[in-house]
Amino acid sequence: MTTIQRKKISPIAHLTPEDIEQIGIELDAIRDEVMNSRGEKDAAYIRRVIAWQRGLEIGSRGILLFSLFPPAWLVGTAGLSIAKILENMEIGHNILHGQWDWMRDPKIHSSKWEWDHVTPADQWKHSHNELHHTYTNVIGKDNDLGYGIMRVDEDQKWHPAHLGQPFYNMVNALFFEYGIAAYDLELGRNLQTKERRRDPKFRAALKGVRKKIGKQVLKDYIVFPALSGPFFLHTIAANFTANIIRNVWSHSVIMCGHFPNGVETFEKTSIEGETRGEWYLRQMLGSANISGSRAMHIMTGNLSHQIEHHLFPDMPSNRYRTIAPKIQDLFQRYGLSYTSGPLPKQVASAWFKVFRLALPNRGEAAIRRPIEKKAPAPSTRWRRAEAPAPAPAPAPAPAPATATDLAA
Repeated sequence: MTTIQRKKISPIAHLTPEDIEQIGIELDAIRDEVMNSRGEKDAAYIRRVIAWQRGLEIGSRGILLFSLFPPAWLVGTAGLSIAKILENMEIGHNILHGQWDWMRDPKIHSSKWEWDHVTPADQWKHSHNELHHTYTNVIGKDNDLGYGIMRVDEDQKWHPAHLGQPFYNMVNALFFEYGIAAYDLELGRNLQTKERRRDPKFRAALKGVRKKIGKQVLKDYIVFPALSGPFFLHTIAANFTANIIRNVWSHSVIMCGHFPNGVETFEKTSIEGETRGEWYLRQMLGSANISGSRAMHIMTGNLSHQIEHHLFPDMPSNRYRTIAPKIQDLFQRYGLSYTSGPLPKQVASAWFKVFRLALPNRGEAAIRRPIEKKAPAPSTRWRRAEAPAPAPAPAPAPAPATATDLAA
């Protein structure tokens, strides 16, 4: 719960610059092997998932036409919840990462796909693909750390407003898609001044979000409920419940990716002159996995393999499971901790951090340790600055020559 540069014992102190660059070389080889072997089996996988998701959604909405009956309401709501989770996680998230662009199918392409979410795809791709995946867990650069409303690191300045962050986080979980839309808009920053509120780019983005929210509300709370006739209110309740379930699930999965115990955060200096190997290493140390069954992996959009995803965000998600043993082996050989655990454990760990950091630092954590100000040589920039070695004592001056010496 403190940046890697301020830790007394660095988890990478044993790595040399050569080790770090070798890690990068090995990871590049794993990536090349997979990307060069993409083919029909991969394409069939994503098409099959999309077909199952659409069939499940249509069937569930059909059942909800009879939502007056409790069994129909429960079955329809459960099915619609699963369909929405699949659409957001395994389909939408991964298509928008460009994982399936290689298929050159215009129906499954990151430039064309629009998902079942209130934030427009193009805005999400900028904030997530371009910013979060570039500046993963860098304090002051990665807004995914707390989404701008929470303190998630001891090195972040505490304010009394942070006392409410468990409540903020719960509200964010329930209405996560709206929180993501506000985050993508950088709403807090852009509403601070009149100039920012009037900025054409912000106004255009805000208009896009309003339009998308309108479409989502029309679909879930007007059109489909209207088709239910006298069961209108029951279907509204089912759609609202499915959206809440999807939001809480997505929020939980995403929190498990970067918040649990064992995940590292970084100072801004860590990315100054960052090499390929160092970027890989930051992704490895700044991410955590969720262990579980294959069904669990699919329902999380394979973000249960968050480490593998952050190493290779544009790799087809069905391949993360196959490369995970190789990544674990690499962690072990280089003496690094592969952070993983079952969903309940990872969620509890993330929430514990939310509660803990709602309070001011105590004890040793309240003491900010110094870090080196100037950017040092590659790889050492991530390490805690050590006290300079004492200067060697000057050699004693030679004694003045005596008369005896001169005579000699």
